Amino acid sequence: MDKPAGNFVIKRVYDDPADDDGCRVLVDRLWPRGVSKERAQLELWLKEVAPSPPLRKEFAHMQERFADFRAAYEAELESNPAVETLLDLAARHSKVTLLFGARDPETNHARVLMEFLAR
Repeated sequence: MDKPAGNFVIKRVYDDPADDDGCRVLVDRLWPRGVSKERAQLELWLKEVAPSPPLRKEFAHMQERFADFRAAYEAELESNPAVETLLDLAARHSKVTLLFGARDPETNHARVLMEFLAR
Protein backbone atom coordinates (compact mmCIF):
# COMPACT_ATOMS: atom_id res chain seq x y z
CA MET A 1 0.00 0.00 0.00
CA ASP A 2 1.16 3.49 -0.79
CA LYS A 3 1.35 6.71 1.20
CA PRO A 4 -2.10 8.34 1.19
CA ALA A 5 -2.85 11.47 -0.83
CA GLY A 6 -5.91 12.96 0.82
CA ASN A 7 -8.48 10.17 1.07
CA PHE A 8 -6.79 8.23 -1.73
CA VAL A 9 -4.23 5.41 -1.70
CA ILE A 10 -3.11 3.10 -4.48
CA LYS A 11 -2.67 -0.64 -4.33
CA ARG A 12 -2.15 -3.47 -6.82
CA VAL A 13 -5.36 -5.37 -7.45
CA TYR A 14 -3.30 -8.57 -7.14
CA ASP A 15 -2.54 -7.81 -3.47
CA ASP A 16 -4.95 -9.27 -0.95
CA PRO A 17 -7.83 -7.03 0.12
CA ALA A 18 -7.43 -5.59 3.61
CA ASP A 19 -10.04 -4.55 6.15
CA ASP A 20 -8.67 -0.99 6.11
CA ASP A 21 -8.84 -0.54 2.31
CA GLY A 22 -12.05 1.44 2.61
CA CYS A 23 -13.85 1.89 -0.71
CA ARG A 24 -12.06 -0.23 -3.33
CA VAL A 25 -12.18 1.10 -6.91
CA LEU A 26 -10.52 -0.54 -9.91
CA VAL A 27 -9.19 2.24 -12.15
CA ASP A 28 -7.92 0.10 -15.05
CA ARG A 29 -9.66 0.04 -18.43
CA LEU A 30 -9.07 -3.71 -18.77
CA TRP A 31 -10.05 -6.33 -16.19
CA PRO A 32 -6.88 -7.78 -14.57
CA ARG A 33 -5.97 -11.31 -15.61
CA GLY A 34 -6.53 -14.04 -13.08
CA VAL A 35 -8.51 -11.92 -10.60
CA SER A 36 -12.08 -12.97 -9.91
CA LYS A 37 -14.73 -10.42 -9.04
CA GLU A 38 -15.06 -12.08 -5.64
CA ARG A 39 -11.33 -11.77 -4.93
CA ALA A 40 -11.20 -8.16 -6.12
CA GLN A 41 -13.90 -7.12 -3.62
CA LEU A 42 -14.67 -3.92 -5.54
CA GLU A 43 -17.17 -1.25 -4.77
CA LEU A 44 -16.77 0.09 -8.30
CA TRP A 45 -14.94 -0.57 -11.58
CA LEU A 46 -14.37 2.91 -12.98
CA LYS A 47 -12.68 2.13 -16.28
CA GLU A 48 -13.66 5.56 -17.66
CA VAL A 49 -11.02 7.24 -15.46
CA ALA A 50 -8.17 5.17 -16.94
CA PRO A 51 -5.95 6.62 -19.67
CA SER A 52 -7.37 6.52 -23.19
CA PRO A 53 -6.36 3.44 -25.20
CA PRO A 54 -3.99 5.42 -27.51
CA LEU A 55 -2.26 7.02 -24.51
CA ARG A 56 -1.96 3.69 -22.69
CA LYS A 57 -0.40 2.05 -25.75
CA GLU A 58 2.00 4.95 -26.35
CA PHE A 59 3.22 4.82 -22.73
CA ALA A 60 3.57 1.01 -22.64
CA HIS A 61 4.86 1.26 -19.03
CA MET A 62 8.25 2.48 -20.25
CA GLN A 63 10.02 4.52 -17.55
CA GLU A 64 11.57 6.92 -20.08
CA ARG A 65 8.09 7.88 -21.34
CA PHE A 66 6.58 8.47 -17.91
CA ALA A 67 6.99 12.28 -17.75
CA ASP A 68 5.28 12.74 -21.13
CA PHE A 69 2.63 10.20 -20.16
CA ARG A 70 1.96 12.04 -16.87
CA ALA A 71 1.41 15.36 -18.66
CA ALA A 72 -0.88 13.83 -21.30
CA TYR A 73 -2.89 11.81 -18.76
CA GLU A 74 -3.35 14.82 -16.47
CA ALA A 75 -4.65 16.76 -19.49
CA GLU A 76 -7.18 13.96 -20.09
CA LEU A 77 -8.21 14.00 -16.43
CA GLU A 78 -8.92 17.75 -16.52
CA SER A 79 -12.02 17.14 -18.63
CA ASN A 80 -12.92 13.61 -17.50
CA PRO A 81 -16.30 13.43 -15.71
CA ALA A 82 -15.24 10.20 -13.95
CA VAL A 83 -12.91 12.29 -11.77
CA GLU A 84 -16.01 13.77 -10.14
CA THR A 85 -17.20 10.25 -9.29
CA LEU A 86 -13.97 9.61 -7.38
CA LEU A 87 -14.18 12.94 -5.57
CA ASP A 88 -17.77 12.11 -4.57
CA LEU A 89 -16.60 8.74 -3.21
CA ALA A 90 -13.86 10.48 -1.23
CA ALA A 91 -16.46 12.79 0.30
CA ARG A 92 -18.46 9.75 1.48
CA HIS A 93 -15.59 7.47 2.56
CA SER A 94 -12.64 8.13 4.84
CA LYS A 95 -10.42 6.11 2.49
CA VAL A 96 -10.62 5.24 -1.21
CA THR A 97 -8.19 2.61 -2.50
CA LEU A 98 -7.45 2.98 -6.21
CA LEU A 99 -6.64 -0.48 -7.54
CA PHE A 100 -4.40 -1.05 -10.56
CA GLY A 101 -2.86 -4.02 -12.33
CA ALA A 102 0.52 -2.61 -13.42
CA ARG A 103 3.61 -4.30 -12.01
CA ASP A 104 5.52 -1.10 -11.19
CA PRO A 105 4.08 0.68 -8.15
CA GLU A 106 5.88 3.93 -9.01
CA THR A 107 5.45 4.28 -12.78
CA ASN A 108 1.75 3.79 -13.47
CA HIS A 109 -1.44 5.69 -14.16
CA ALA A 110 -2.93 5.07 -10.70
CA ARG A 111 -0.09 7.04 -9.09
CA VAL A 112 -0.70 9.94 -11.48
CA LEU A 113 -4.43 9.74 -10.78
CA MET A 114 -3.95 9.68 -6.99
CA GLU A 115 -1.66 12.72 -7.10
CA PHE A 116 -4.03 14.53 -9.45
CA LEU A 117 -6.98 13.91 -7.10
CA ALA A 118 -4.99 15.12 -4.09
CA ARG A 119 -4.54 18.58 -5.65
